[in-house]
Amino acid sequence: MDQKGFELMSDTTQTIEPIVKGRGIVKRYGRVTAIDHSDFDLYPGEILAVIGDNGAGKSSIVKAICGAVQPDDGEIVIDGEKVHFSSPIEARDKGIEIVYQNLALSPALSIADNMFVGREIRKPGIMGSWFKMLDKPEMQRIAREKLTELGLMTVQSINQAVETLSGGQRQGVAVARAAAFAKKFIIMDEPTAALGVKESRRVLELIKDVRSRGIPIVLISHNMPHVFEVADRIHIHRLGKRHAVIDPENYSMSDAVAIMTGAMEPPPIEQQQLSPK
Repeated sequence: MDQKGFELMSDTTQTIEPIVKGRGIVKRYGRVTAIDHSDFDLYPGEILAVIGDNGAGKSSIVKAICGAVQPDDGEIVIDGEKVHFSSPIEARDKGIEIVYQNLALSPALSIADNMFVGREIRKPGIMGSWFKMLDKPEMQRIAREKLTELGLMTVQSINQAVETLSGGQRQGVAVARAAAFAKKFIIMDEPTAALGVKESRRVLELIKDVRSRGIPIVLISHNMPHVFEVADRIHIHRLGKRHAVIDPENYSMSDAVAIMTGAMEPPPIEQQQLSPK
């Protein structure tokens, strides 16, 4: 490739802007600094894995982005707009969905009801506006459609209680709910932590399916094989800061753990994968 071709590639790369950009984020709890002037970048259409030792601040940085905690300093920019979320509800209203480790599902409610909890659809006309009646057939239709899109219609009925589902099916419902409503990106906190091998495999396939639909994903995980299987970039958090960002194709799982624990120096900044290829 000639010099002009390289320049064109360089110009194209420079035009890629992160969908989420955090700069100098700080969060203190008394004398404890959970986030210490950390940076964060999530780019369109990617799976960004966030890894770190216990207490490194990886969950805190993600919570700051989705409004679960409010930073003491720094700025967060989403789609070019500076944001200050006071709660995850505000973040959700902006199209940011979260799949929590404990799933945040109501076991006694049906699959369809769990999909729409907090954002139920009301019947059109006076029955919905005045009498607040829910349009259950429409919610069931959409829930069935979203589960089918992700290959999850192995359940007996869209109206069966979530408590009757297996762990993998429950995780699938949580992922489908996030994919149905996410407009910006999805945060997944240890989505395979409590699952067996077969169910974990299905969740990883779901994550890939969601990414193929163009929805960026932030994946918090301790499971290195899972991280290296699905991640496009790996954000390594250490001592409250973004310690390094690596390409899983260029580093081994042992390298990632060594960088994460301080046994190995992070690569020079010019060799880090700060943006997608």
